[in-house]
Amino acid sequence: MNLPEINTNLFKQLRFILVETSRAGNIGAVARAMKTMGFSDLVLVTPRFDNALDDPEAVAFASGAGDILAGARVVGGMAEALDGINFAAAVSARLREYSPPVLTPREVAGQLAAQPDLRAALIFGNERFGLPNEIVEKCNVLINIPANPEYSSLNLSQAAQVLAYECRMAALDGAPLSMSVRQPAGDANEIGFQGEAASLAQIEGMYEHLEQSLVEIGFLDAGNPRKLMPRLKRMFARAQLEKEEVNILRGIARHMVGKRKD
Repeated sequence: MNLPEINTNLFKQLRFILVETSRAGNIGAVARAMKTMGFSDLVLVTPRFDNALDDPEAVAFASGAGDILAGARVVGGMAEALDGINFAAAVSARLREYSPPVLTPREVAGQLAAQPDLRAALIFGNERFGLPNEIVEKCNVLINIPANPEYSSLNLSQAAQVLAYECRMAALDGAPLSMSVRQPAGDANEIGFQGEAASLAQIEGMYEHLEQSLVEIGFLDAGNPRKLMPRLKRMFARAQLEKEEVNILRGIARHMVGKRKD
């Protein structure tokens, strides 16, 4: 019997990001969840206590995954955490009015496994407060774990384990993909990424440029912006922009301002 082939790119490139984690034990437990499923890239954004990676509780809960802790990084903000990332998925039990598209863990895992060159990150919020809206709105998708509607709260490490498991299973050759997931580029019957996916930093720069241009041409009132930019971000998140597409949109923004000044 032939063993299933594994998409090793996903194991090397998928990043787990923990934002403002309050409990050292949860950091260690996430490291353990990652290692059991074959992942290793762990980044902590401003944990709420010092020496998070060396905390005795983190080491104890890692239970053999000390190498994941040793290789983890602590950073001071999301820009640094998302460096090199071109696909970000926020994990939250709370749905938002202006969130990006909402997918299940299995759908997202299938999407990541189907696109080997995608450099993706799964973002988990604080145990009590979750992720702030400004982080969720910058992501390509929001992952909502289908759970008991009467009690849908998962521990941080449990949520990470669910995502790590689904990503591992999707990385196995022949794993079923959701019909809503894009197929790999090159399939004559499907549309996939034809070019390099834009990084989160490139997309955020485009949003800032577009907002500035809309203010300059009088379409957006900077003093009373209402919900225009969150709606535009949600719209573009569904498109999963490529680098060249971001450049085109920035070129359009420059041209709008230039025409107005002529």
